[in-house]
Amino acid sequence: MRKSLLLTLALSMMSGGIRLASAPTVRISNPMIWADVPDPDVIHVGDWYYMVSTTMHLMPGCPVMKSRNLADWEIAGYVFDRIEDNPRYDLLEGSVYGRGQWATSLRYADGRFYVLFSPNDQPYRSFVYTATDPAGEWTLVSRCDHFHDSSLFFDDDGRVYVFSGSGTIKLKELEHDLSAVKKDGIDMAVIVPDEEETGLLEGSRVVKHDGKYYILAISWPQGKPRRQVCYRADHITGPYEKKVILQSQFAGFPYVGQGCIVDDGADNWWGVIFQDRGGVGRVLTLMPCTWEEGWPMLGDENREVPAEVEVASSDSAHTSLSATDHFDSPTLAVQWQWNHNPDNSRWSLTERPGHLRLHTGRVVGNLYEAPNTISQRMEGPECHGCVKIDISHMKDGDVAGFGAFNGHSGLLSVKKENGRSYLVSHSSVVNLDGNEKVIVGTDDTEEERVLLKKRNIYLKIDADFRLGQDMAYFSYSLDGDKWIEIGKPFKMRFDYKRLFMGTRFAIYNYATVKPGGYVDIDYFEYSKTPQSTDMVSYNH
Repeated sequence: MRKSLLLTLALSMMSGGIRLASAPTVRISNPMIWADVPDPDVIHVGDWYYMVSTTMHLMPGCPVMKSRNLADWEIAGYVFDRIEDNPRYDLLEGSVYGRGQWATSLRYADGRFYVLFSPNDQPYRSFVYTATDPAGEWTLVSRCDHFHDSSLFFDDDGRVYVFSGSGTIKLKELEHDLSAVKKDGIDMAVIVPDEEETGLLEGSRVVKHDGKYYILAISWPQGKPRRQVCYRADHITGPYEKKVILQSQFAGFPYVGQGCIVDDGADNWWGVIFQDRGGVGRVLTLMPCTWEEGWPMLGDENREVPAEVEVASSDSAHTSLSATDHFDSPTLAVQWQWNHNPDNSRWSLTERPGHLRLHTGRVVGNLYEAPNTISQRMEGPECHGCVKIDISHMKDGDVAGFGAFNGHSGLLSVKKENGRSYLVSHSSVVNLDGNEKVIVGTDDTEEERVLLKKRNIYLKIDADFRLGQDMAYFSYSLDGDKWIEIGKPFKMRFDYKRLFMGTRFAIYNYATVKPGGYVDIDYFEYSKTPQSTDMVSYNH
């Protein structure tokens, strides 16, 4: 049962966070973020919530998002610009599609923020970074052992641990400075799956509450939907007992699973759990977390994901993780990420002020091999992206355009062939081989092509992620006013075997014959259709 109003007020006043019935609140419709934000870890420090999420092969990597109220999230920055200890991050000798920065753990201790993640590439290792300002510069602390789906944990006595694993969950102790696994420290299995856990058991997130240790994990028993389970113990080494804390369908999708719990500093707890939503990726849901008989139970009074939740308000403006960009700044806007490490000598925001210039570099065979493809998230329920591109400096063999980018992509490509420019509507599926994700080719289907005679082209993608849709629609314009549909509607999907992420708006330019050409992107315009009920509404 929920705490009574008097008890809630008492706890709030004791913690310095008085929340009266007349205080402003925010009502949030689920999904809290209708975009690809998988594997969340959320903490509350001072006046802010901070969150990290997986973006794998995209650079800069490990986005750090912040919010005052769990409703209005913005990208504060990134933990790192690039990974350079493996040539595949430069799309050399293979790729790191679907690997890279996974399931990052975010923690705060003694005035510093820490993140830990383990790329699922080789050599197997983990990266540990730290910062005093999560929106500022992060410093690499160490490369240590590989920890699958890890949760960094600072105990009250100053000792530092990592929980990790798939199936069996292991506990390892780190050196106090996080430089390495501690010699002669704790190193043991703390959870061995019981006979019910016959499938996936991973995604550890660890908290300590009222002296007990709690490990949240995603569970996928054979023949049943995914669910969130919790293990608790009086001692960090166990023994641990288990309870299912969430098993819920939501909005026509069969399950919600994997995430974390966080408190607001006034003993009000929330669950932030992602849900697979097809082509848009893995969206975030927000739900109450109530402590019942010492267990963090998720969901509403029926133990289901609520359609809406209400949280304390703040002086925050509603924001989006995707945004329009007119490229007026000499630095790249924070919502953009490159596909793998960028070649910084081949792009510029200053060569033609007010434009993003993308030069071709090495000669490649297809889009998936091309450096300097730049992208940002799509959002549901519907969103719209448009670019204006100056194509007058393309060379024969160059391919530039705008796409709904994933392992299966729907593309609007300008192709320069024999001195002529054509706009081609086509789809492309990448074929990857081996552990090193070597690109062995693509399956391409051309649907329509149009001869272009002007230097500027306007390209537009309308994306529909409502239940049963996941469709992208393509159109172009020669003057920015009259729009012409082109090609076929494209079915977007979440591609587990290739890129392992939601579909993104992508802008690209690459050479298939000889480098030296370039295109200038004048702007990217973005808009999103609101949910049927406002995603965020304020009550004062």
